[in-house]
Amino acid sequence: MRRHLGRITSLAKRMLGDAAEAEDIGQEVFLRAWREAPRWRPGAARFETWLHRVALNLCYDRLRRRREFSDPSAGLGLVDPDPGPMEALAARQRAAAVQKALAALPERQKAAIVLVSFQEMPQAQAAAALELSVEALESLLARGRRALKAALAGQQDDLLGAVEPGE
Repeated sequence: MRRHLGRITSLAKRMLGDAAEAEDIGQEVFLRAWREAPRWRPGAARFETWLHRVALNLCYDRLRRRREFSDPSAGLGLVDPDPGPMEALAARQRAAAVQKALAALPERQKAAIVLVSFQEMPQAQAAAALELSVEALESLLARGRRALKAALAGQQDDLLGAVEPGE
């Protein structure tokens, strides 16, 4: 649990945009791992890949429930407490813009981007976690990255921290 909980929670936080829900997902993943341990078949899949698949499925379930009951823009504010007030504000705005664009992606594109870009999972392992071929994963990544680029195109200078003329 010590080895994998951080990555599972980080995956859930990126998928859901909510730290408390991510912690719930992390706990549920390991409860399921404990319950399924007697039926585990070594060699069928890597344990880490299986954990990520369980986490993704739990995240998908929560996202579906959210669509039915709540505002899709909730929980997008991410805070970095270390920088000064102006830097913190800029960081929050950048993080919110990226999180909003990420949240707008279809679930499978979002999952592919989170696993490969944020979790730094090798593509072959991410494809296995998503139960896809590597080629299908690459297609999801390409479409997701294009959608993110388009969604963030008008905010590129702000996201890169560019300074307005006259400041």
